[in-house]
Amino acid sequence: MKLEAIAKKIRVNIIEEVFNAKSGHPGGSLSGVEILTYLYFKEMRIDPENPHKEDRDRFVLSKGHATPLLYATLAERGFFDTKELTGFRKIDSMLQGHPVIKVPGVDMSTGSLGQGFSTSIGMAISQKLDKKGFRTYVLLGDGELQEGICWEAFMAGAHYKLDNLTIFIDHNGLQIDGKNEDVMNVEPIADKIGAFGWNTISINGHDFGEIEEAVNTAKKLKGGPTAIIAKTVKGKGVSFMENQAGWHGKAPNEEERNKALEELGVF
Repeated sequence: MKLEAIAKKIRVNIIEEVFNAKSGHPGGSLSGVEILTYLYFKEMRIDPENPHKEDRDRFVLSKGHATPLLYATLAERGFFDTKELTGFRKIDSMLQGHPVIKVPGVDMSTGSLGQGFSTSIGMAISQKLDKKGFRTYVLLGDGELQEGICWEAFMAGAHYKLDNLTIFIDHNGLQIDGKNEDVMNVEPIADKIGAFGWNTISINGHDFGEIEEAVNTAKKLKGGPTAIIAKTVKGKGVSFMENQAGWHGKAPNEEERNKALEELGVF
């Protein structure tokens, strides 16, 4: 199946998860779809039949509120049955509002912004020490960069020369309270991260070709980690959610859900 078709299925799953739960974060989940689709269906060395394989590539969802995206991707990749998605955020379901490591395919429990990125530093260091050969990938939100712990992680990543670590910044420009620049400006992102000793690559985060080229470039760069700054659209794929901060953490009602699914080609 082509990556574009998989991405559409993941978007449908995101809408259904949040609608069924009556809560969740659709905006920032929809903006990261192409990134996770590429990583899980083209790039990462993973095995849904053996999710704890020692030399598997690791992925950390540092923007932990975007679990609709992660769970939808894991389900489509075969880590668990897609029927489990109907239990999202419900009591006794394994699929809670933030990632927990007991879920097949989840490599780190995250939620408090910045902590997932920090734990990825430890993962990458362990690979260097154990010579296991895996790579670690991370997805951060751009608003997440307002957390000081992120900059400690940037400093450590460069210091330990973690060229086996690649992070994606989901740069959609919006957070729960509005535009990043109005809440706490994080620009210029590339210049700041570069000043901490990282390689930086700026791309269109919805273009599979640009994602692939950036990931391949990151694998070739030695002596330090790479940050891929992916310009994205919050709510991508659903017209009335696109570029709207109000859809950061809001569930659609039935009419909105049906309109979204119609736009995604379900109806």
